[in-house]
Amino acid sequence: MGRGRVELKRIENKINRQVTFAKRRNGLLKKAYELSVLCDAEVALVIFSNRGKLYEFCSSSSMLKTLERYQKCSYGVPDNSAQIRESQMLQSSHQEYMKLKARVEALQRSQRNLLGEDLGPLSSKELEQLERQLDSSLKLIRSTRTQYMLDQLADLQRREQMLCETNRTLRKRLEETSHQTNQQVWEAMQMHGIWP
Repeated sequence: MGRGRVELKRIENKINRQVTFAKRRNGLLKKAYELSVLCDAEVALVIFSNRGKLYEFCSSSSMLKTLERYQKCSYGVPDNSAQIRESQMLQSSHQEYMKLKARVEALQRSQRNLLGEDLGPLSSKELEQLERQLDSSLKLIRSTRTQYMLDQLADLQRREQMLCETNRTLRKRLEETSHQTNQQVWEAMQMHGIWP
């Protein structure tokens, strides 16, 4: 008596599902191996579990060669456009890198020249240009320094003015307080009949 048909649907119990997966996976791998041995067939089998774990079987020495053979049979000549695009991007990136490298080297050379280093290879015209550039930089530095000193001077003058104003205010209060104190002493002396 044979088994009845089992309805195919997702197994809800997680443990039962994992056990069934392991049993059926092993059975499938065994069948693939048997097919390759009995029929001298080139067989490739790829299985991913629901957790993303890879299980594979390949009857030939290389899964990659079998997949390339499959791709040629199924899709004709392999699509090289992706490789061409990648090669073009690589070439473009390399050109950009070479441009940036040349620019960095030029900037480093210029920096060394500005520091007075590696001046030997420069022509007379380049030396004159460097001298003009240094003069211009010195003028800018002097101008910036002068402006900084003027700003400091203005700030000090503002502080001096504020201190003078505070000093005047305090002196005035002191005079008023002193006058009031003298007035109170005078009144107290008059009240007690003490005359200076």
